[in-house]
Amino acid sequence: MKPSTVQIKPMPSRFKHQVPKYKVTRSNACINCSTCAKSCPYGVHERLEGHNKVRPPIDYRCIGFECAKNDFYCVDKCPRNALSVSLNPMYETLGDYRWTADMITGTWIMAETGYPPERTDLEYNVGNSGGGFDKLRLKLPAGRPKIDRFEVSTEIPLNRRNDGRADIVISTPVYGGGMSFGSVSLATMVSKAHNAAIWNTFTCTGEGGYPEMLKPYDDHVITQVATGLFGVREETIQRVNIVEFKYAQGAKPGLGGHLLGEKNTESVARMREAVKGSPLFSPFPFHSVYSIEDHKKHIDWIKEINPKALISVKVSTPNDVDMVAVGSYYAGAHIIHIDGGYGGTGAAPDIAKKNIAMPIEYAITKVHNFLKEEGVRDQMTLIASGGVRSAHDLAKAICLGADGCVIGTAEMVSLECVRCGNCESGRGCARGIASTDSVLADLFNEEWATQRLTNMYHAWNVQLVEILQKFGMRSVRELVGRTDLLEHIDYSK
Repeated sequence: MKPSTVQIKPMPSRFKHQVPKYKVTRSNACINCSTCAKSCPYGVHERLEGHNKVRPPIDYRCIGFECAKNDFYCVDKCPRNALSVSLNPMYETLGDYRWTADMITGTWIMAETGYPPERTDLEYNVGNSGGGFDKLRLKLPAGRPKIDRFEVSTEIPLNRRNDGRADIVISTPVYGGGMSFGSVSLATMVSKAHNAAIWNTFTCTGEGGYPEMLKPYDDHVITQVATGLFGVREETIQRVNIVEFKYAQGAKPGLGGHLLGEKNTESVARMREAVKGSPLFSPFPFHSVYSIEDHKKHIDWIKEINPKALISVKVSTPNDVDMVAVGSYYAGAHIIHIDGGYGGTGAAPDIAKKNIAMPIEYAITKVHNFLKEEGVRDQMTLIASGGVRSAHDLAKAICLGADGCVIGTAEMVSLECVRCGNCESGRGCARGIASTDSVLADLFNEEWATQRLTNMYHAWNVQLVEILQKFGMRSVRELVGRTDLLEHIDYSK
């Protein structure tokens, strides 16, 4: 489906009370005259038809102190001085340095509306990590866009080898990361797959098998063959257009995978052919692969089982990740998926995320340049993940040399993840996103989740197109490797 034809509709929060940036207080002096409801264009104040009283303020819609510049500012409009606006002290407890409260709130707004926030009080494009993408800026030209948005294409091809296998072109340069059955709820998996079908892109099963409810979306699902071989079956490999070997995750290279016993429910155990309640470990590495020749045997095995499928190779980012990428090309892979230090899982230990794998912004350029030197860059699709949180991060990654990106956390935040860090526990995710607990998993349904994801993807696409417009580019492929369009704020003049 073309981005311009994707159906966008409002999909509000499933919770009565979000964490707002501002607190709007209405005192007892209020006479319910509805002046505030008539004045506010953001829907902070509402008086429902047939009701005598104004509803309590919907704080999260408030743009805060900047509204004082407007002639519709509710505080000034109120004839009884019954309204006040203040910072919400709870807001600062939301998020962390990488995913700030503004970035989380901005993602929620995009998931609700389908468009980037109009508010200027939210810095939702850049985090506060002190490094990585947060130190890079796009050198966007001033003035009006150079070309019309309808002239801009965000499509990218995934098979660039011209080897007779599927010629797959996705409509947006982003797809959903691997989240296995067991690590997230079934509703989360199905909504990710449904959204991928809507956007003509992909999502990945992760290493926990292939639930039958994904079958309607076979053409948009990547099935993963990981070191634990959980749920790997010839039948599911034959159903899909892309098969991914996962050699390592960026957040925990050299550590393998670990699913706690409390998340290994009866259905998860049946899918993974394991014992219910037992902790499940994925070893590191594949103990049958210690060379490029061994790697090629793996790839040839999948190609024999599924003659149409493209092969993706997911690796972490050690110092020699460029050699791994070239080796994957000669082994016959179509896609090299490099996963940086902050990619992979909400359950990874901080010491691994912060100290082992190379940050993705370094790895992208390293791999891109080495593939060019080898003369095979045009035959390999380079996909990056590990810390891509916004459309601006996506554009920066492409400027560094990636063809597209895989996202995981951003999808979870669109479903109202609050970054609590309890993903690994069966009942740890209070919002039911990364939970195998049936009660928690029923907190949302597929229809709601799919629309939230679709809306967020649309907002990202709008932003990406705007960036390409300003650079005068008609295709996102023109952005690949354009490091000259980036600046590091510590070294810019």
